[in-house]
Amino acid sequence: MSILRLILLGVVIVVLWIGLLPKILPYKTQNDLSDKELRRLALSRGMHPIPKDYKTFLKLLDSKENPITKEKVQLGKKLFFDTALSIDGTRSCAACHMLSQNPHDKKRFLSDLTDPAKKTDCMVCHIKDQSGSDRLAAAIGTNGETVPYHLNTPTILNAALARYQMWDASSTSSLQSVVMMLTNTRYMGLDRNIVDQKIKPKYSKEFESVFQAPPSLKRIAEAIDAYQKTLLTRSAYDRFLEGDDDAMSQEAKRGFRDFIELGCKGCHTGITVGGQTIQRFPTRNYNHILNITGVFSPTLKGRDVARFELNFEPYKHFPFENKGGFFGKDQQQRFRVPILRNVTKTSPYFHNGAVFDLRRAVYIMGKYQLGMELSESQIDEIVAFLRSLE
Repeated sequence: MSILRLILLGVVIVVLWIGLLPKILPYKTQNDLSDKELRRLALSRGMHPIPKDYKTFLKLLDSKENPITKEKVQLGKKLFFDTALSIDGTRSCAACHMLSQNPHDKKRFLSDLTDPAKKTDCMVCHIKDQSGSDRLAAAIGTNGETVPYHLNTPTILNAALARYQMWDASSTSSLQSVVMMLTNTRYMGLDRNIVDQKIKPKYSKEFESVFQAPPSLKRIAEAIDAYQKTLLTRSAYDRFLEGDDDAMSQEAKRGFRDFIELGCKGCHTGITVGGQTIQRFPTRNYNHILNITGVFSPTLKGRDVARFELNFEPYKHFPFENKGGFFGKDQQQRFRVPILRNVTKTSPYFHNGAVFDLRRAVYIMGKYQLGMELSESQIDEIVAFLRSLE
């Protein structure tokens, strides 16, 4: 065998060995941290608790652009649940961002509810969840049609604290995202005609009281934005960060440690545990599967020698079917990092709702984003930590 072939064989062996390492040696974290050390580590990385008093809330979310007042919030709440804002009169903001038990048109899911054998999505079992999302793989827009690109609805809970909105981070403020959703004809389709014909007769007195001006697209969005900013949720995680050592279970604390030490916090960071950065997904692609074909071919001297052919399977962009063909910001597979608060209640996961199981989602993130084969116990611990975010 020639030196060139020996070198080639060596490269193949090294490539295969590197590929198998995550399977052979699951990633190990360091020893358990004390509660005090874990808390200090988290706070030093910007993982702060949701405020529990009004003064701190205003420091975080009030703005000169759209000052928050009690009256504006009350008006925004009414508008949030009003189907009159949609072009077909059937959709409210709450239809996709569920805050009550079932704001949907009951007929829409009647067949699923009455015939469980034909159920098609999580909504059937979780229709009462107050998740801030719709629990569908893809949102349903005006006229009962699936929204473009088969996009999953992110939760609205705590979203106002995020730096980026939308899967492609096309919005950089809570107010901007409200305007985009209200005016997009595939989501709500609110326009001046609807404002003049439906909103002005119904809300003129309230708008005069709050804004000293009649209803308009801009003022409607501002009122809803003020209400949306109040949709913050505190949890055991927040109480732990504030000093309550008993707020989280020992398993959840180990999961929190894993979350920080493995690198999850690099993207899922800040007060929202996500929503603060734009990241590429996936960062690793294991679909470049090396296919080695061994062939014995005779040489001119009549001796058989080994010849190896290296082939790669076709490139695939995601570790699941990319139904809808969405590729994020600038079509570069860069996405706004999802908020993990209440993530246990917001399945299905990823931009097109391709994964319904949370443990599976954690496994995918470990392998395809961090390059690690997480053990079953690590996944259990991380899921326990995610439950503390409810």
